[in-house]
Amino acid sequence: MNSSYRILTVVTLAASLAACGTAATSGREDATYYYSNKATPVAKVQPPPPAAPVVNGPGAKIVYFNFDKYHIRTQDRKIVEAHADFLRNRPASKVMIEGHTDSRGGREYNLALGQRRAESVQRALTQLGVPGERIEAVSWGIEKPASPETTEEGYQLNRRAEFSYR
Repeated sequence: MNSSYRILTVVTLAASLAACGTAATSGREDATYYYSNKATPVAKVQPPPPAAPVVNGPGAKIVYFNFDKYHIRTQDRKIVEAHADFLRNRPASKVMIEGHTDSRGGREYNLALGQRRAESVQRALTQLGVPGERIEAVSWGIEKPASPETTEEGYQLNRRAEFSYR
């Protein structure tokens, strides 16, 4: 096939499209019409908003402590009870309780305090019927702060024990 024949074919095709009043398209418009069925417009699907973190309640995974204390506060008792229920109903689940402290105090002291906090939650879970071999208590001390702030609010966020399921 020679090149003049190709050019003639392209020109003829373009002229016939122009004569019928139809412009060349990418095909996207036709596909939109075909799939949308024009009678019912296609609604754009929006992704759901991200889930808000649970700050308090039975879904919470953090128990907070008062300064230099390792006893579970009354307001955090329900969090521990909810996790005990969860673990009792799922015999294959295991949990690690991670104890944390704020930055005040020495390194060894804070490691020991974080361990006492984790063991306090562990003890409460076993008292609520969770087998002890399914619970591990570890301390991070000041190594993994939740807040870098050196205010009372920042310190409070760091004095905690977290549930980490395996």
